[in-house]
Amino acid sequence: MKAHQVTMLGTGLIGDFYTATLHGQRGRDHVRVVFSRSEERGKAFKERWSIQEHTTDLKAAIEHDDTDVVVVGLPNYLHEEAVGLAAAAGKAVLCTKPLGRTAAEARRMLETVEKAGVFGGYLEDLCYTPKSLKAVKSVEDGAIGDVTWVRSRETHPGPHSAWFWDGRLTGGGAIIDLGCHCIEIIRTFVGKGNRPVEVICTTDTLVHPIDDEDNAVALIRFESGAIGQFEVSWTFRGGMDLRDEVAGTHGTIWLNHFLRTGFEMFSAGVGSGYVAEKAESAAGWLFPVGDEVSELGYVDMFSDMFTALEEGRPPRETFYDGYVVNAVMDACYRSAKSRAWEPVELFEWRGGSTPRIAKSPETYEGQTVIKRELLPDGRTKLILKNPATGDFTDRIVSGG
Repeated sequence: MKAHQVTMLGTGLIGDFYTATLHGQRGRDHVRVVFSRSEERGKAFKERWSIQEHTTDLKAAIEHDDTDVVVVGLPNYLHEEAVGLAAAAGKAVLCTKPLGRTAAEARRMLETVEKAGVFGGYLEDLCYTPKSLKAVKSVEDGAIGDVTWVRSRETHPGPHSAWFWDGRLTGGGAIIDLGCHCIEIIRTFVGKGNRPVEVICTTDTLVHPIDDEDNAVALIRFESGAIGQFEVSWTFRGGMDLRDEVAGTHGTIWLNHFLRTGFEMFSAGVGSGYVAEKAESAAGWLFPVGDEVSELGYVDMFSDMFTALEEGRPPRETFYDGYVVNAVMDACYRSAKSRAWEPVELFEWRGGSTPRIAKSPETYEGQTVIKRELLPDGRTKLILKNPATGDFTDRIVSGG
């Protein structure tokens, strides 16, 4: 198996997470050169992670003779330039979320990578958390039947860096920053072949003196009839809240990724140190995270990316997936303005078709069974509907 030498673009928090993962997970991949727009930050990052070279020259970093993979961990407005340079250099390119600021920008990046024939991976880490991967496998194995509804929530006190707050650079506010995670989590559970059809969304700026939304809620209707719901906020106090819920015709899944994960600690504040991403305090009741890069999905994400690259197959998360996410976010912003359902506009749908959630009701003595339940005394009760009259009745069918 090949050892990959990586050009890391960006020295922010995401660059630290990515580099920690790459240097730790397989024991052979290594960041060979790091690009930063700041000489000072680049040098510090180089020393922190024992990287051979740093540069403030984006093109030189990407075209470095000793690297074969480019990881884009830059602000949103630099993604397209970086992807274009990587594709021109003939190198595999892995791009952080969101792929673009708009669907049009994401589409250009998708077409650039496909035209160049290089490997493209969309770094959507929250689809790779260990809990999510196991939950998705359960759904794919039919454990909860047909998925009818998925809710994904990501909220925290706001981003770490100044550029995140400038919608001219990012493409939006909390939806662009957090909604991209939620949308792809929802798509993963309802099925990547299940076309997102339309969206209704409401946004507001409730706390921060900025031009873009710091809170949003949206519903996404899929071809199967399933509904996706996401809630995002930059005004949640108390850390970072990451939760997913999946409802199916035969079961339910609840996932809590960051708060209330089973690790709780109280501190009077005499110590200090890092607790977890977006934690607001080192005193009081705290919710530390055991292995953050693993629990946030980075380990499994990069394992999938490099394994897919070596096997010549697409990764679980592709540039096309990133494009679809951008198209859904575009529809969210249109809906927030129109205050109505808005279609998800895709230049091409590659997922095939998904039948509507099947209805195969049970019958009893010619009547349709609406619900079957076990009573406290052991008897079975049916709620029935007469198909001829439309009337509903209760019927005890067994027990004392």
